[in-house]
Amino acid sequence: MYQRSNGDYMITTEQREKLRGWFAGRLPDDLFEELTEVTLDREEITVIGRIPAPRLTEDAPAAEREAAVTARIQEFRERTRETRMAVARDAEHRFRRKVSWGVVCDGERALFTHVAAPVMTRLRQPEREVLDTLIASGVARSRSDALAWCVRLVQRHTDDWLTELRDSLEHVQRVRAQGPDTDPDADPDSDAEETEEG
Repeated sequence: MYQRSNGDYMITTEQREKLRGWFAGRLPDDLFEELTEVTLDREEITVIGRIPAPRLTEDAPAAEREAAVTARIQEFRERTRETRMAVARDAEHRFRRKVSWGVVCDGERALFTHVAAPVMTRLRQPEREVLDTLIASGVARSRSDALAWCVRLVQRHTDDWLTELRDSLEHVQRVRAQGPDTDPDADPDSDAEETEEG
């Protein structure tokens, strides 16, 4: 279901829905209040759920609230480690990707250990100058860090555009699947031979 080949990086909506469904069925009911997000790419599946906020008074100071949320997230991470590892083992075997975890608690989103995949690229001088400016200004520590910063910036400002692009790519994939070359075992010369004999 999740075969990866060199040129096929597109993940369809149906595959995403099946993946989310698998996690919804596989996770213990009491692990999260709600499974809020299941995302995947070529290397990783990220599972994020909402956990209960700590009980505080209405007028609790911001520092107290922040400390309580941080402690709640840490407690959840430690208490559920074995359960999450068992689910991750099953998912990694089934989907051939690493599984990472995160939570949302009282509006705060926290990701636990996750994959930082290297991405190689070639940049021309004007593009390198952008990265070097980010380094010189202290926004980034390295070109790699600067490039990641640029990707996050683009992602933040183009979510609608990227969603539309992904939808278009899924449509292209569906059309390709309906094309004449969808059966890799079919012999292209077999029809010609039958015609010649008949």
